[in-house]
Amino acid sequence: MTSILKADTIQDSSGNNIINENSNTITIGASGDTTNIIGTLQNNGSAVASTNGITMADQWRINSASTLANGAFVTANWEQVDTDGYGTIGSAMTQSSGVFTFPSTGIYLIIGKMVSYMDAARLYVGHGIYTTTNDSSYTQAADAYNGIYAGYAWSSTTTHFIFDVTSTSTHKIKMGIWTASSANTIVNGGTSSTETGITFVRLGDT
Repeated sequence: MTSILKADTIQDSSGNNIINENSNTITIGASGDTTNIIGTLQNNGSAVASTNGITMADQWRINSASTLANGAFVTANWEQVDTDGYGTIGSAMTQSSGVFTFPSTGIYLIIGKMVSYMDAARLYVGHGIYTTTNDSSYTQAADAYNGIYAGYAWSSTTTHFIFDVTSTSTHKIKMGIWTASSANTIVNGGTSSTETGITFVRLGDT
């Protein structure tokens, strides 16, 4: 025989509310309680993820120096970081000729870093993170610059951008460089440490 228990509130033996229903909202436990779920917690028939927090983190760098003109993109020598105890979470980014594709939709923190070398004085040198939301036209989403007022000088710049990736086929990024003249810039790289590179961290769902 099937039985039905009807109640708005269920209390423990001490009179404390442990389950309460009010205006179609069900509250389990109270402030300070520990709720232990045995089995699989579901949301509308689908299992709720058992882990919280960051589900993807990845880092890439160029493994050798490139000499690039003003306004050029960093297209060559990219590799996933693989030394010094490097760790990654979740599925990795993929790239083709410096264009990076995301493994899943979500909100991503992107950190770009460039170490460069100038053999003459420049008003500035820097780099930018460029994004596309249609897999075609790119816009400069973030940039950073350093002034180079003497020849044979090093520069280090860092950029940050939070990107809402609603489609992995249309939302992509790449890195470009800028100088105050038409002279070339040596963008430094290496296989043993990250000098010029990009870090990707998925913060949450879109």
